[in-house]
Amino acid sequence: MSSLSDLIEQYLREQLARAESIEIQRRQLARMFRCVPSQINYVLETRFTIHHGYLVHSRRGGGGFIRITRINWEPRSIPQELDEIIGRQLSQEEMEGFLYRLVEEEILSENEAALVRSLVQQELAGLSGIEADTLRARLLRVALLTLCHQDYTG
Repeated sequence: MSSLSDLIEQYLREQLARAESIEIQRRQLARMFRCVPSQINYVLETRFTIHHGYLVHSRRGGGGFIRITRINWEPRSIPQELDEIIGRQLSQEEMEGFLYRLVEEEILSENEAALVRSLVQQELAGLSGIEADTLRARLLRVALLTLCHQDYTG
């Protein structure tokens, strides 16, 4: 059985499949799923991040809304966007979300994503915390730049 967070995520993804951007009201969505608004916040903060390929803009207050926009990545634009998307540090969860989205967008194959995942995990053996997150970001950036470069040069 799916968790409430999974159901909310599925609903939002279905809405985003029909439109590049959606606007929702946190309170209405919470009523629809019979949950507290903080549950909606949790789903947005963990499953609709820039690493997952989404921009979320929130305006609070009486007429407040949440706008979720799906980032349309073009393979050629990935190298220019890597610094902004990956940043200086990247958690394992953020990397997994990012790789999932690249496979979903058919920018990487499943095999390429598995290769990147394996390379990064092997290099991080014995590291943890900020040191691991920093090295993970650097390794992912280099691996993706190499893969993107291979796609366009031969």
